[in-house]
Amino acid sequence: MNRHATSAAISGRGILRRALCALALLLTACGNTQSAYLDDGGGLSLSVVREQSYLGGPWHSTLISAATPRCQKRHRLEGLSEDGFQLKVFRPEPGVYILNSGKRWYVTELRNCEFQTYKSPPPFPGEAIGRFEAASQVLAFIADKPAKR
Repeated sequence: MNRHATSAAISGRGILRRALCALALLLTACGNTQSAYLDDGGGLSLSVVREQSYLGGPWHSTLISAATPRCQKRHRLEGLSEDGFQLKVFRPEPGVYILNSGKRWYVTELRNCEFQTYKSPPPFPGEAIGRFEAASQVLAFIADKPAKR
C-alpha cells in the first residue's frame, strides 16, 4: 500500500469512529424524565414519573404510591395520552385516591399501597383535589382551589 492510501485509510477510520461516537451520544443523551409529587401528610404521598428513552420516543408513565415507612410501590400507567398529559386526582376518603385520564380510571389506596384499574368510571369519584399535568415539558401537581363555604 502506498503512503497516500495508508493515510486515507487511517483518516477514514477516524471519521467513522467519531461519527459512531456522536451517534451513540445522541441516542443515549436525548431522553427525558419528568416527575411530580403530591404529599397528603402523615407519610402518605403520590408521585408520577414520566420517562422518555430518546428524543421523540414514547413516554412511559408510572404512579408511585407510598405510605412511609410501611410501603412504596410502583404502578405502570398504561395507555395515557402522550400529548397534553393530564391525570386528575379525586379523594373519596382519606388515603384513597381515584385517578382519571380520558377514558382511563384507576384507584389507589395508600394504607397498603394497593392499585387497581377500573373498567368503567365510578359514579362519584370523590372530592377533586388537583391534577398531574405536563405543560412545556414540565410535569407538576396542580392543586384545585377548595370550594368557598
